[in-house]
Amino acid sequence: MRTQKFLIINGPNLNMLGKREPHIYGHLTLSQIQEKTQLKLNELFPSVETEWFQSNIEGELIDKIQQVINDDYAALIINPGAYSHTSIALLDALKIIDIPIIEVHLTNTHNREEFRQVKLTAKAVDIIMEGLGPEAYFVAVCSQLNRI
Repeated sequence: MRTQKFLIINGPNLNMLGKREPHIYGHLTLSQIQEKTQLKLNELFPSVETEWFQSNIEGELIDKIQQVINDDYAALIINPGAYSHTSIALLDALKIIDIPIIEVHLTNTHNREEFRQVKLTAKAVDIIMEGLGPEAYFVAVCSQLNRI
């Protein structure tokens, strides 16, 4: 069976999960979410590999997105964090990608502040998943496995 690789990119402040507003985002750290996601995937889909990347810096996120062009990823999963509401540069970078793009948000942004309900980056993605908490990454990968 051919290995299927997924790139999972996380934007600003997601490195602070577990400490940042745990009443909203929960108590798991990004590393714990990554570990739990990979363990589940290993059990159910041993041919799936994930590469995780996180940065608080918009330019680093754009550089990582652009690297997708030169690699063999099945899909890009991105949680742009607050940049989803503000970054035309991320939107432009995502428009370059020709593989499926799934945007995830841990919370349901439509139950949050009004400014979080507008997602510029959504204009370049195939699927938006939100409100699933830490399961969002696992569900995002699974959503693509039957398409490959």
